[in-house]
Amino acid sequence: MADRDGSAAQGRGSAAEREQERRRRRASFLRERDEARELRERVQPRRARAARLRQQMRMRTFRW
Repeated sequence: MADRDGSAAQGRGSAAEREQERRRRRASFLRERDEARELRERVQPRRARAARLRQQMRMRTFRW
């Protein structure tokens, strides 16, 4: 309860800090996810190629 009251008193500053922290964590997560995908493609090239082809087929058949 005291934390909520304290953060309410700070107002927009803490909301901006929370948003900045959320964006930083999201960017880190996306970087790690991309690294994992690249590693997976190196370790299992045939399976990764098949997955890439499936994704391309999904995009071709998707209607905008």
